[in-house]
Amino acid sequence: MNASRISKFFACLWFSLPLAASLPMIAMAQTSNAAHDDAVRNIVLVHGAWANGSSWSGVIPLLEARGFHVVAAQMPLTSLQNDDTAVEEAIDRITQANPGPVLLVGHSYGGIVIGDVPGNDPRVVGLVYVAAFAPDSGQSALSLLGTLSAPPPINNYLVFDPAKPVDPAKTLVWISDEGIARAFAQDLSPIKQHELAAVQGITVLSDLLATPTVTPAWKSKPSWFVISEHDNVIPAGLEEREAQTIGAKTLELPTCHVAMLQEPGRIADFIWSAAQSFNH
Repeated sequence: MNASRISKFFACLWFSLPLAASLPMIAMAQTSNAAHDDAVRNIVLVHGAWANGSSWSGVIPLLEARGFHVVAAQMPLTSLQNDDTAVEEAIDRITQANPGPVLLVGHSYGGIVIGDVPGNDPRVVGLVYVAAFAPDSGQSALSLLGTLSAPPPINNYLVFDPAKPVDPAKTLVWISDEGIARAFAQDLSPIKQHELAAVQGITVLSDLLATPTVTPAWKSKPSWFVISEHDNVIPAGLEEREAQTIGAKTLELPTCHVAMLQEPGRIADFIWSAAQSFNH
């Protein structure tokens, strides 16, 4: 090999060494990006009956501070099908802006919704129930409450639309201001109670009678459950039985029905913990 060829050989070797050395780093970066793409960073929050998305106002900034993308669905509370559609639209919205898996979080009646069509969406990887209903096929909110030895205290404060529609299932139902203070949010301040009364979402009776329209999502996806020990809407004993039935990891809090307003930090921590179980 003459001097010219030796020179060219070493020149090629010199320039190829940095490239060869960088290949493992490129591969590691690609693997890291793939893992990041599988990480749960999208959270869709689903309110319950007699509420709206503002019920998550204390939790949203805490989750966003941890780097999550958060959308609070706004359900019309006019039928389970319509509410399913509203949550599906929220899933579409968050994944279009931030492609990746979604964790669904449902409060109260919202538990019925997250276990229905939205929970079976392939983009959804897990379900978090907060003082919620988690019905099996053929069960409704009212049938689950019907298993109790006595009606929950909230029953004493429900107001039914006196217009009496032809279809009783279309009857509108709301909670009296006294009921908000005594049974729905009895552990919150009077100011918070008045706010809840002011933004209350009037709910159609058929929502409380609705049964899952598909196989409940908790049968195929991991779930978590917050049990509110002072709940006067869904008593803690019923929540405990539901959590056991669906095989959920649980957190017990000394809170009223609206646990996410009373203990937003603890709820945000629990949601973060659920999301982290996918982020390995």
